[in-house]
Parts: sequence; C-alpha cells; structure tokens
Amino acid sequence: MTSERKRILSWSMYDWANSAFSTTVVAGFFPIFFEKYWSNPDDVIQSTYQLGWANSLASVLIAALAPFLGAIADKGSAKKKFLIFFCYMGVIMTCGLYMVEQGQWQFALMLYIAASVGFMGANIFYDSLMPSLAPRDKMDYVSSFGFALGYIGGGVLFLVNVLMYLNPHWFGIADPSTAIKLSFLSVAVWWGIFTIPLILFVPEPEVENKVPLSKAVTAGYRQLRQTFNHIRELKVIGVFLMAYWLYIDGVDTIIRMSVKMGSSLGFEAGDLITALLMVQFIAFPSALAYNWFASKIGTKKAVLIAIGGYALVTLLAYFMTNKNHFFMLAAMIGLFQGGIQALSRSLFARLIPRGKEAEFFGFFNMLGKFAAVIGPVMMGWITLATGNVRLGILSILILFIAGAFFLSKVDFEEGERLALEFSSGKSAN
Repeated sequence: MTSERKRILSWSMYDWANSAFSTTVVAGFFPIFFEKYWSNPDDVIQSTYQLGWANSLASVLIAALAPFLGAIADKGSAKKKFLIFFCYMGVIMTCGLYMVEQGQWQFALMLYIAASVGFMGANIFYDSLMPSLAPRDKMDYVSSFGFALGYIGGGVLFLVNVLMYLNPHWFGIADPSTAIKLSFLSVAVWWGIFTIPLILFVPEPEVENKVPLSKAVTAGYRQLRQTFNHIRELKVIGVFLMAYWLYIDGVDTIIRMSVKMGSSLGFEAGDLITALLMVQFIAFPSALAYNWFASKIGTKKAVLIAIGGYALVTLLAYFMTNKNHFFMLAAMIGLFQGGIQALSRSLFARLIPRGKEAEFFGFFNMLGKFAAVIGPVMMGWITLATGNVRLGILSILILFIAGAFFLSKVDFEEGERLALEFSSGKSAN
C-alpha cells in the first residue's frame, strides 16, 4: 500500500469511527429513548420541542468556537491535537448516557449536548486534514470514500445495536432499555478505538510560520479577523457558504429529527429503526456511485440534483400516512445523503487557499452548525404553535429551495483560480 493510500484509508477510518455516534445516538436511539424513557411519553409535542432546542444549543456552542479554533489550529499546527481533544470529549460524554436513569431528561440532554459538541468539534479538524491527503482532482473521491466508510461502519454497529434492542436475551441483556444504554456504551468504545489509525498514520500538515500553541491563541484571534476579510475578497467562497448554510440545514434537520418525526406520527420504534438501517446500507454504495455520477455531469450539478431529491422527500413526508411511505422516503434519503455531504465538502476544499484549511473549514462547519440551529427550532416551533407535526416537516422545504438558488450562482472555476492566486500571494480581485 502506498503512503498516500495509507493516509487516505487511515483518515477515512475516522468517518467509520464517529458515524456510530451520528447513527446509533443522534439519528437512532436517543430520540426514541428520550421520548419514551427520559422525557414524558404522553407529550410528544413537548419532547419534540425539547430535543429541537438541545440540537440547536449544541450547534450554537460549536459554531461560536469553530472559526476561532480553526484559526488557532492553522497557526499552531494543531489540527490533530484539537481533533483528539474533541473526539474523546464526545466519547466520554457518550459513555455518560449509560448512567442516566428514567425521567432524568435534563441530565440526558446535558450529556447529549456535550457529546454533540465533541462530535461536531472534531469534525472541523477532521475535514481540515483532507486537503493535505491528495491532489485537488482527487478531492471528490477522498471525501466520498470517507463518507462511504462512515455509512457502512455506522450501519454495522447500528445493526448490532438494533439486534441487542429487539432480542436482548440473545446477548444476556435484561431488557430493551438496558440494551439501549449498552448501545450508547458500545458507540463510545467503537468511536474511541477506530480513531487510533488517524492518530497514528495521518501526519499533521506542515505550516509556514508555525508558532507555539500558547502564542497561537493570540495569532488565531488576529487570523480570525483576517478570515472575514479573505471571505469578502474571495467572493465565490462567500456565495457558496451562503448556499451551504441553507441546504445543509435541511439535511441536518432531517438527519437529527426524522426518527422523532416518525415517532410523533405514531410509527412503531421497530419500523423507525428498520428505516434507519435502510438509509445506512443504501447510502454506502450510493456515496461511491454518486461520486461517479458527479464525474459524468459535474460536481455542482450533482449537488443541485441531490438538493432537489431532498426537497422532494420533504414534500412527500408531509403526506406520508403509513410505514411503507416512511420506508420509501428512507430509501430516497439513502440515495442522496452521502452524495450531498461528500461532494459539498470536496467542492469547498477546492476553493480554499493552501495553508488555511482549518481556518476556512472552521467557517464551513460554523455555518453548517449555525444552519442546524434554524431547522430544528423552526420545525419544533411550528409544530408547537400549530399542534401539527406535518407542518413542521414541510417548513424545511424553504431551506432547500433557497440553498439551490444560491448554489446555482457559484462559479467554481473562478473560485479555484482565486484560491490559487491567493495561495501564491497575488491579489484576489
């Protein structure tokens, strides 16, 4: 195996590692367990509202820190140090969910928010390592391969967790509630262990004018102010980030709230879990296939088609009445989810000047997380105000329409030219 392939595989294994959290915890068991065990199972409107606010608060916390931390990491050559810190913060907080007793919804949300901050914080620095792994013309492949491994890794553990939940006696577990708590523990172990290849085999990118981490805080603050100016100067990045801010909000809201939506509409937990497994195992080959599809029609067009697919899913979700509809929508999400995430990441990587990866990915993740503030709160507020979960779901359609509009205005050839000029020290006018 060449050194480049070894680095790409080791980097991609972090997607395999942390996807267990996004699948088993965020999308799968936490929303169900929160409603049925920790919160009030007789008041689904209130629990939807509480979970929406928890997701939004976690996003606000990391969004406020993301660009600042990214600038510090670039100046101090500390991308891996920050990744390791946030990763294992998430691991420890996820372990803590095992200890939460029935009815302790405040404690559950506190740990969930902290674990989510760890998960999202580590992703800033994980993403920022990608441009150093391979040439720009391989970015679509590298990003898609990472997401594909993530879907299969998260799916494998989630399948085991589902079997633990449905058949606890197979594993010598007392009851389904204990099985879910043990699932949270298994996610923490999985996440922690499979992060090790990245720690060992992915090098910290070389940085010009590197400063000690203690001095990088001050330098990072100055760099953060400069980044705002750079984004104004590199106007293509600003337009792309506006588009991404809008459409990825819709994607993240569906990921975080889809099980809660189905539960609130009266679908059985087993059906919701089956739908999630469908998403994982359809998304694995689809992420790789979507990379091929993008190579044929262009990455930007492929992302616009994926946004259209999500908009259609949102519209159809308003009308769903039975579990077969839910399964159909899950299959559609699986087709587009890996593609829209992987290709968005690689599109942005093409626009970034060299040496400023963590700084710019800090903004990329900041906008993604600030966007995730809007969607869950909007959905939760509309559901609470109208008493109608379906109207809350339908509101997400606005985000996909606006995101597609701004993405259609982005000229990526011009953006890549400006990034190269900027990296070489020329004026980016």
